[in-house]
Amino acid sequence: MANRGPSYGLSREVQEKIDQKYILDLEARLVDWIILQVGGNIERPEPGRLNFQSWLKDGTILCRLINSLYPPGQEPIKKIPETKMVFKQMEKISQFLHAAEAYGLITGDLFQTVDLWEGKDMAAVQRTLSALGSMALTKDDGQYRGEPDWFHKKAQGNRREFSEEQLRQGRSLIGMQMGGNSGASQSGMTGPLWIKSFMMVWTEKSPPFVLSSSELLLLATGGTPDVLQLCRMA
Repeated sequence: MANRGPSYGLSREVQEKIDQKYILDLEARLVDWIILQVGGNIERPEPGRLNFQSWLKDGTILCRLINSLYPPGQEPIKKIPETKMVFKQMEKISQFLHAAEAYGLITGDLFQTVDLWEGKDMAAVQRTLSALGSMALTKDDGQYRGEPDWFHKKAQGNRREFSEEQLRQGRSLIGMQMGGNSGASQSGMTGPLWIKSFMMVWTEKSPPFVLSSSELLLLATGGTPDVLQLCRMA
C-alpha cells in the first residue's frame, strides 16, 4: 500500500486523473514479461494498481529485471540487498532508474522514485517498463525473454553523410533563398530562420544524413522538419 495520507479537494481530483491513466491490460502484460524475464521464484501479484505498486516498490524486482537484460557477469547492479529499510529500498529504485537510462532509455521515459514508492503515478511506472521492454526487444542481443508482440520495436535511424557536392548545392540554395546571393531580394524569403541555422550545423559538423536536391529545395522554400522528415527513420 502507498505510504501517504488521503488527498482532498483539488489534489484529490488531480490524483484521480493520474490514476485513470493506469492500464490494467498493460499491467498484466508487464507482470507476464517481468516474471519470464527475471525467472526464479517471483510470486505473481494479485491484479490491481496498488498490488502492482506493492510488488515493485522495494526495488528488488526492478533491479533484477535490469540485470537480466545483460549477459552474466556484466550486470550493472552488483548487490541487491533484501531490506526493510525505507531509504535502502528507495536507493534500489534509484539504482534501477540510473541503470535503465544507461541501457538507453531517455529521461522522458523514466518515472520518479516517488511515483512508485508513494504510488503517485503508477502509469508513469508502466510507461518506463514498457519503454524498457521495447528497448530490450529492439536491441535483439539475445537477452530479451518474452513474446515479440508484447512491445513495439523502436525505430532505428539510418545514418548518412553529405558529399561535398551536396553541401555546395545546399549552401547555394539557402544563400539564394536568404538573399545571400548578388541580386537576390527579400521578397522570396519565405523559409523560416531555422533553415539557415540547420545548414550551418550540417556544414560545420559531421552531418548524419543526406538530403537530395529536391529535399534541399523543399527545405529552402519553407518545408518544415515534420514535412521533410529530416531524420528519415529507416
